[in-house]
Amino acid sequence: MRYVTFGDEPTISPDEFFMGEALKEAQAALAADEIPIGAIVVCNGRIIGRGHNLTERLNDVSAHAEMQALTAAANSMGGKYLRDCTLYVTMEPCVMCAGACYWFQLSRIVYGAYDTKLGFGRLNQKITHPKTIITGGIRENECAELVRGFFRSKRK
Repeated sequence: MRYVTFGDEPTISPDEFFMGEALKEAQAALAADEIPIGAIVVCNGRIIGRGHNLTERLNDVSAHAEMQALTAAANSMGGKYLRDCTLYVTMEPCVMCAGACYWFQLSRIVYGAYDTKLGFGRLNQKITHPKTIITGGIRENECAELVRGFFRSKRK
């Protein structure tokens, strides 16, 4: 992977940079008292969709960060397929979101923290499109700690 400089950021990989953007979305979810998961969709180095969990606000169990970002990206692109796009999400997608990624035909899925209970990789990795490249563990500790901290605060 080549490393590049983005503005005032130190030299980091594009995956680390864009995961930082997904983390900003997760922070927005946290501020709204939602489970802090954020997602963005990138095409040709440009963010074309953003989203964070809205399940509580919308009273909708399908309002995951990935679904919000994918819908926004499809609207931005003016089409239903995101073949040359990458989804960056702070937590490994669930089966529902991985299935949506299949239908959107994403080129890549990059996630931060692994979800050992509900992540799609624990159930069936073949749920994504066969051409989709999957990378996990990008800024894993930051992504995981955000979710752990959220649930710790709820147990107090």
